[in-house]
Amino acid sequence: MININLRRLLLADENVQDQRVARRKIRDASNPLELQDQLFQKCYRTNKTAFKYLLDITTNKASNPMKSFGIPPIVKLAASLRFFAEGGYQKGVGREYDVGLSQSAFSATLEEMLDVFEVNLCRLWIKWMSNEEMRSAALKFYEKYKIPSVMGCIDGTHIKIVGPKHNKHSFYNRKGYFSLNALVVCDQKMRFRFIDASHPGACHDSLVWNVSELKRHICNNRSNFWMLGDAGYPLESFLLTPYRTPEEGSVEAKFNLAHSRCRNIIERAIGLLKSRWRCLLGARELYYSPQKAAKIFNVCVMLHNLCIHFKDQFADIVEIPDCDEEESLVTMEEDNIDFGMQRMSEAQRIRNQIAHSLP
Repeated sequence: MININLRRLLLADENVQDQRVARRKIRDASNPLELQDQLFQKCYRTNKTAFKYLLDITTNKASNPMKSFGIPPIVKLAASLRFFAEGGYQKGVGREYDVGLSQSAFSATLEEMLDVFEVNLCRLWIKWMSNEEMRSAALKFYEKYKIPSVMGCIDGTHIKIVGPKHNKHSFYNRKGYFSLNALVVCDQKMRFRFIDASHPGACHDSLVWNVSELKRHICNNRSNFWMLGDAGYPLESFLLTPYRTPEEGSVEAKFNLAHSRCRNIIERAIGLLKSRWRCLLGARELYYSPQKAAKIFNVCVMLHNLCIHFKDQFADIVEIPDCDEEESLVTMEEDNIDFGMQRMSEAQRIRNQIAHSLP
């Protein structure tokens, strides 16, 4: 009886090993670039030009598969993009025919690829605007919405995560789930020019903005341009927010309408980001630490900008409306006693001047 059971165990081990060998052979023989363009974009959410660019970076920067069973760079890249695109579990992604990775192998691959992308690409593809870029953005915004000197729009968006082990309460947001509250700024082309996903979900948009590197940078490098933000942000000379409770038909109401139409681009950009890289959608939270979830968000934003650069317009991607708008705080704008009166007066003057100049 013992011999029979031992034989069964040996046969089971042989079957498992045979499956691993077969899966490895399929994985190493597969080439995602051989797929038809439409199917390729559906699987990886990029066109082949962008994929080849990423593959060059991956090949040069990722660890070399020195062993005979090492994972080729093209498989590492394909597996990572599938995860970002589908938001599935690691085990499910690894089992796909063109990936063929165990859960543990894919986990290590994802960790490596996140580091490669964040170190080598995020700073290259997510960077603040030059003065010339600000002027170009302001011209485009003015031509369409008649609000002058707008260089971009700012908003916050929540990235759903599982409750972390430490400081769990600080990640529980007002909508009733655990998240990161990410600050994002986009330009007229829906490219993200600044992001900060380091804050827990319980933080209000205004707090994230007030402690951000971007605010310090703008304060230290003043220009004649400003951003548009919703009522969750303070009114500042470089950040214009809508009037509160304006009378119908007034110049203030007209300004709010133009402001809303112009600022809509940031909501569309966030919706497009989450539609393409569905691991960021709230339908399934990220089962990672806040630090790793922030890395995933950073890389997805980089990929979003990369796709815009390579003119990747995939028909199945739709703009999902972003519904993370914060409610305004009682201590915002005129009621904020800590806000410098001189700066507040300047911000009010700029907003009033624009409101009265609208056609």
